[in-house]
Amino acid sequence: MFCLSSLKKAAGAAVLASVLSTFSMQAQAKDSFKLAWTIYAGWMPYDYANVSKIMDKWADKYGISIEIVQVNDYAESINQYTAGDFDACVMANMDALDIPAVGGVDSTAIIIGDYSDGNDAILSKSVKSVAELKGSNVNLVELSVSHYLLARALEKNGLKESDIQVTNTSDSDMVSAYTTEDVNTVVTWNPIVAEIQTQYPETYKLFDSGDIAGEILDLTVAKTDVINENPAFAKAVTGAWYEIMGIMNSKGKKSDEALTIMAKAAGTDLENYKAQLKTTHMYYNAKDAVDFCRSGKLLETMKNIAVFSYEHGLLGDSATSADAVGIQTPAGVFGDKNNIKLRFTDKYMQMAVDGKL
Repeated sequence: MFCLSSLKKAAGAAVLASVLSTFSMQAQAKDSFKLAWTIYAGWMPYDYANVSKIMDKWADKYGISIEIVQVNDYAESINQYTAGDFDACVMANMDALDIPAVGGVDSTAIIIGDYSDGNDAILSKSVKSVAELKGSNVNLVELSVSHYLLARALEKNGLKESDIQVTNTSDSDMVSAYTTEDVNTVVTWNPIVAEIQTQYPETYKLFDSGDIAGEILDLTVAKTDVINENPAFAKAVTGAWYEIMGIMNSKGKKSDEALTIMAKAAGTDLENYKAQLKTTHMYYNAKDAVDFCRSGKLLETMKNIAVFSYEHGLLGDSATSADAVGIQTPAGVFGDKNNIKLRFTDKYMQMAVDGKL
């Protein structure tokens, strides 16, 4: 869903210097933390956690404070996380690998919140199938999850990326670009997908993330050293998250009130936000998230993403193979076991299952 290429350049020497300068502080026990989030269907619960004071309640339980910060630009939020400005940040699984992990920041996904089940899509006003894209131009945020979605769609339809032309287009310009005669096909994510479909009901959806269910994951990622030294932070965030999942999934008045608050923060209404949630496979039940975290499917997905990332130069100039960066899941490790920089843990989600938070 999001931009990587320009951010990776910014996450060079300057970011590394910042990371090194803050490493000693982050590795120490502390009592105040910052979590960054950006607007997306699956991450709106963090706005509600802030407004409802649910996060404050859980932070108080553990004698800490947690500041929930909305960052308007998704790529910038990960950039700031990588630079050391935040202890945790929401991000997609591909971005967790290609930015902080590649940048040398050891990070752990403490919550698998959802997977995109139609929120990311290929839309066209000129063709009706992926096969018809051969020889055409496609606008997307280059080197992003949208790019990965396109690559998987082409692969499933017997095409290669060399069969099409890609034009890098920022998410903020996607809708306006689609209004022009020169742009016929775009790859983007909600709420942009919904906006385009509303403005142009004749638009064809060629492929969406539901066709690769479970591959585009939305995570809450924290610095590994921070949660190792301060497990109370991970416990409080996880406790607040699953309390809100329970409210959202209750299907009653309280649920609608919470969803209305989230919808307003996302710049939409309750009906539209519910529509977005229908294409977002939320792990409302912590056990479902734990089961997925432990599955071989997660490990296989991360392997596929690592291969895509390597082939597109996202693992860094020094990477000689897709396994340059180690990725650890409960089912095993893909990549360099001596250079593990991205970890998936079921520890805190399992504590939610067991009622031990």
